[in-house]
Amino acid sequence: MQDMVVFRGDTEHAVGKYLMSYEGHVIAVRRHPAVLLNALLLAVGLLILCGLVQGFTGFAWVWVLWALSLVYLLGKVYEWSDEFFVVTEHRIMLIHGIITRTVAMMPLAQVTDIALNRSARGRLLGYGEFIMESAGQKQALRNVDYIPYPEQLYLEVSSVVFGVTDATD
Repeated sequence: MQDMVVFRGDTEHAVGKYLMSYEGHVIAVRRHPAVLLNALLLAVGLLILCGLVQGFTGFAWVWVLWALSLVYLLGKVYEWSDEFFVVTEHRIMLIHGIITRTVAMMPLAQVTDIALNRSARGRLLGYGEFIMESAGQKQALRNVDYIPYPEQLYLEVSSVVFGVTDATD
């Protein structure tokens, strides 16, 4: 759970600027690194393809294609590093985007149900998808995929959304 950050009061800059002053209990996580697999597979595949093309034809210009895929991969890594799924005691947010920053938000009062889906690939790699239902309205934030530590995060989010009764009370 090294990427899962639980804030109480103090937050890091990337998340903190979207929080209201009275939001104290905050859970903020990056999406699972598996979101980068397609870009990584593209770069590796083009590396192999460019090596074969140059080996058979001698065209060195094909490496420009691989360089472009590498730039694409680095852009995806940068985008992933600045994207957060955030849960406070008042709302759920997904903060993403580099050039166009998007903050999708759903008030906790409107959340009626949270489902956790895990595909076979997700179970193998350790991620899941949250599906949040609201009270009969279409929301900007319904599905959040590539959630790391899905079971632990599901329990944390459920306790914030649906409340926790302390056994010591």
